[in-house]
Amino acid sequence: MAKIYTSTLGDTWDSISYKLYGTEKHMTVLMEANSSIMSTVIFGAGVVLIVPEVGTQTTTNLPPWRR
Repeated sequence: MAKIYTSTLGDTWDSISYKLYGTEKHMTVLMEANSSIMSTVIFGAGVVLIVPEVGTQTTTNLPPWRR
């Protein structure tokens, strides 16, 4: 069963990565696992994200502001 994270108002990809993994460098893994909302920069409260294990995803298709 996949882990999930529910955002709080003002969360960003890097802040969520830090909360979940202890570092911002895994935000790409989160973004790719949640590709349907990848273009989101600042989250509202209550957005449910899939949280993959670190190292299970590879970088492929990121929005322009993250490249």
